[in-house]
This record gives sequence, structure tokens and C-alpha cells, in this order.
Amino acid sequence: MKKEVIVLNCGSSSVKFAIIDADTGEAGLSGIAESLGNDDASISFKLNGQKEKQTLPANASHAEALAAIQNIIASTGVNPIALGHRVVHGGERFKEAALVDDSVLASVEEYASMAPLHNLANLKGITTAQAAYPDLPHVIVFDTSFFQQMPKRAYMYALPKVLYEQHGVRKYGFHGTSHKFILDSTAQLLNKPVEQTSIISAHLGNGCSVTAIEKGVAVDTSMGFTPLEGLMMGTRCGDIDPSLPGTLQEKLGKSAAEINALINKESGLAGISGLSNDCRTLEEAAEAGHEGALLALEMFCYRLAKYISSYMIAVPSLDAVVFTGGIGENSSYIRATTMGYFSHLGFTVDEQSNQAMRFGAKGNIASSSSTKPVLIVPTNEEWVIAAEAAKFA
Repeated sequence: MKKEVIVLNCGSSSVKFAIIDADTGEAGLSGIAESLGNDDASISFKLNGQKEKQTLPANASHAEALAAIQNIIASTGVNPIALGHRVVHGGERFKEAALVDDSVLASVEEYASMAPLHNLANLKGITTAQAAYPDLPHVIVFDTSFFQQMPKRAYMYALPKVLYEQHGVRKYGFHGTSHKFILDSTAQLLNKPVEQTSIISAHLGNGCSVTAIEKGVAVDTSMGFTPLEGLMMGTRCGDIDPSLPGTLQEKLGKSAAEINALINKESGLAGISGLSNDCRTLEEAAEAGHEGALLALEMFCYRLAKYISSYMIAVPSLDAVVFTGGIGENSSYIRATTMGYFSHLGFTVDEQSNQAMRFGAKGNIASSSSTKPVLIVPTNEEWVIAAEAAKFA
């Protein structure tokens, strides 16, 4: 009998959904309701390999979207055993998945101050889904849980300690479900126990993060108190001088909220290129001579290489460097350019293997003379959520 779990990921204007077999990771149904609250709200989904699309009422709410999703799920004939929810921020309380109750929901709301765009939307989705599926266990998997074993030297900021003690100001890390999946998958590839596997994992998509994992434990990660810290991303600036936001407020006459929007939504690849946050578009434009696109890609790869190299200190028993996420899994250019910075350290990439390793392929792109493997491992965050939720069924 299949252990099928409904997986929900609610954003401020969208709901991603899937039915996942917790044992195999197979998705019989996957889709997204998007543009919620707008005139063009709709649901797109794939059911048993067939793509379909439905319009939603104008200005459709999360509740209306979930009602439509519930109808789609009912039409499949599946009898789910649980619902798994992704929540971005679990603070220091949640070191693993949690069965939803009033106390857990109160904590999700409390931590919303550290991820206001995410946690409140996640919370709305959970409470709406509870009403739709009152008889099933609802389980939350937190992005931050995977990083709760990091040492203090890695997660503390050099600020007055009272800010950590009274306000929880510290590095939390995100993309935890992805990095956990990559760790488990890499251990299988290398035929090693998870607790003996040491990697540097680069999750590269519109949001990007690098995580240092020493013998199965996350010991450092690039994202911080919020998902803005660390790598240059699709529209996020990543690391900058901390005094810049205040300086820009004064120079540009903008509010703190406007500067926050600038560094989160108008920067990164899109801001530097002046063209797009999509890596595929930028690679095509750079090849055609677009200077902004070329600079954006060069900055992205250089900064990524710096983070990977710095984490070699945190992972002394390194087994492999691993790329995942939409960019990491599919951009042979980004991988080759980034690893090109490591040639003097003995890392070399086989050009033919690198070109072939895309679109769901998994394996090693390092040349036979490379010091360590350079692996491509497609991520599956929904499977992690489903597997965790199934434990409570």
C-alpha cells in the first residue's frame, strides 16, 4: 500500500501542492495555484504526466484555491495518510518536524517577525488546510531545522550578545530540506553512511545557498537571519556592507521598506544585468555580447567559488562538492566557471560529463584526475516533507 502524502507550500500569493509517495518520492500530482488575489488567478497542475490548467475566480483567496486543490485531489481517488507543510522559519525551538497543534501554530506566528513574507502565508495555508482535511495529521517541516546543530562560532553574529539572548538575532539558515535531501542522496551515491558523509552543498535557484556538512551535520551555511545573506541570487543582493541600507536611505530619500524591497527584489542577477533574473536568459545574452549579463554571471560564479572555498575549512573530511537546484542541476556554464577557480587546488571538471549532466541526470562531472568528486544531485524537497509527515500518520 502506498504511503501518499499531500504536500503544501503556501506563499503570499501562491499555493504549491503535490501528492508524494513517501517511500519512493514519486509525484502522482503536482501543481501550483498562483496570482491569488489578482484577476488572473489560476491553477496549473500535472496529473499522471498530463498537464492541465484551471482558472480561479477573480481575486481568489487561499481558501478558494485550496478548495479547488481539494477537488483536484479528490478526483485522483487517492486516500492520503497525512499533510506535510513547508514553513520557512522555526527559530530555535524546532530541531525536527512537528505535528501541528495550537502551540506549534503560535510559534509559527511568533517567528513571523523574522520571516514576515513567508511564515504568515505558511500559517494561513496550514489553518485553511486543517479546515479542509480535519481528520488527517498535519505536519510542519521547517527550513531552519537542519541547521540547528551548527556550532555557536558559525551562527553567532559579532553584535552585542543581548540581541541574541533577548531577540534571537543569529544565523538560522534556509533551504534546509533541500540540503538534507542532497546529503542523504550523496551518501547513497558514495556508498557511505550519512553520519560519515561530508560535503559542500550548493543549492542554486532564484534563491541560493551553500552549506558545509561535516560527517552528516550542517556546520555552517550562507543564508543568515533572513534568506538575504550570503550568495548573490536572482533578485537578492547577498552579502553587502551592513552600512549600505542606511546610507542609501539618506542618499535616495527612500524609506527602510523601499530599501528592503530594493535589496531583495531589484538586485542580484537582475539588478546587475539590467535584463533578467533567469540564468538561461543571461547565458544566451552573454554569449551574444551583452555586457551586463556577462558581468552578472561572472560575479555570481566568483562569489559562489569564494563561499565554497571558505567552507573547505569547515569540512576537513570533504568527500565531494555537490550542485543542486534549477541552476546547479542544469547550468553547465555556471558549474564549469565556478569550479574553474579551483584548478590550482586539484579540482577539474570533465567537459563532456558536465555538458551531459543536466535535466534530471545525477552523477560525477569531475575528471579522472580531480582531487575530489564534483557531483550533480537533483533535489526533491517535497519528498523530504512527505517522508517526515508520513512518520506521524
